[in-house]
Amino acid sequence: MKRKICLILVLVFLTVFCIQVNAQTKTHIVKSGDTMWKIAVRYQVGISELIAGNPQIANPNLIYPGQKIKIPDIQDVKQLENEVIRLVNNERAKRGLQALTQNWELSRVARYKSQDMINKGYFSHYSPTYGSPFKMMESFGIRFSAAAENIAYGQRTPQDVMNAWMGSAGHRNNILSPVYTQIGVGYAKNKNGVGYWTQMFIKAY
Repeated sequence: MKRKICLILVLVFLTVFCIQVNAQTKTHIVKSGDTMWKIAVRYQVGISELIAGNPQIANPNLIYPGQKIKIPDIQDVKQLENEVIRLVNNERAKRGLQALTQNWELSRVARYKSQDMINKGYFSHYSPTYGSPFKMMESFGIRFSAAAENIAYGQRTPQDVMNAWMGSAGHRNNILSPVYTQIGVGYAKNKNGVGYWTQMFIKAY
């Protein structure tokens, strides 16, 4: 199977489209004080996905106690992403580097990037949908003073993709950089079962 990795490293100052994820859903019963935003944050899903998955809600700004909101359940995907983050921090710990904090919103953006590469049939840091990784992060409201991206496809497991990235000087430099403080990892799989992986690193303001 073809396997590729690619990286981008830039210190830079750096809209929302819906990702389609094959996943089961679970249900949230609206309680007093709930808003779609609060529900999205609680379950760590994007509000756009939440709205798209609940067309029965005529006005997302008006929800009422007792209403049922379907929550996309992508725990299987998140488990793979979280394992990559654990492996990253293991490598950093071996070298006395500070662990990176997981940023679920950044992982969401990284997941969009992986899915976009599948949808648009490309493998590049520049997306025909979102532009550069930095522009993409900005368009999703991610603020940072430094950022980097690693991408890869064809690796079957978190360990496989980490081995590939750590075997490449540029990718390894991103993973082990003392500059970055937060990480997001996004995984998506195409119709043939080939995995696409995206790591995004930022130094938050």
